[in-house]
Amino acid sequence: MQLDPETLAVRDRYLLMIATILPRPIAWVATVSPDGTPNLAPFSFFTGICANPMTVCFAPVNDRHGKKKDTLINIEATGQFTVNIVNESNAVKMNATSAPYAYGVNEFEQCGVTAIKSAIVKPPRVKESPVSYECELQQIVRIGEGPLAGNLVIGKVLMFHCLDAIYNAGKIKHQDVHAIGRMEGAWYSKTNDAFELPRPEAA
Repeated sequence: MQLDPETLAVRDRYLLMIATILPRPIAWVATVSPDGTPNLAPFSFFTGICANPMTVCFAPVNDRHGKKKDTLINIEATGQFTVNIVNESNAVKMNATSAPYAYGVNEFEQCGVTAIKSAIVKPPRVKESPVSYECELQQIVRIGEGPLAGNLVIGKVLMFHCLDAIYNAGKIKHQDVHAIGRMEGAWYSKTNDAFELPRPEAA
């Protein structure tokens, strides 16, 4: 089977991607509006970029009508956000914040998530998350236009937070984080079924 993406409906392309790019880590992104109202939403097109400087990215796609997500609107206005890692214990609350609330609704309050003050940026962190990154916007790369077009948000990490119990002198183990990943549809995966392959030396 081979498929030319240009012959497919945009929604069908999206479904192929989320069904085969697996599992996808989840960025639970907190922002604030210009008037200071917090917003919280999950995004599974998310990854790290580099360590020098410490940089992460995520891609809030436009909705099916071509409208920008609230998260992106806030980042464009304020230039700040936090990324909070989703694990087994906060998965249900994370999922609740994915509902299409109107702009200006505080998902922290609406979904029973605990907001805690960040050290540097204005957006809060999620107390229920084992790891959080405070980020400053570096660049937004627009990819495409209209429904499901992308907006790659690149952020420099200004402050890193994690639970003392998992830090282990900087050698954090996945067994302690209990992160989850996004699969296709409404499916998620756990990270407790892992295997190790030491990196080989060059021949």
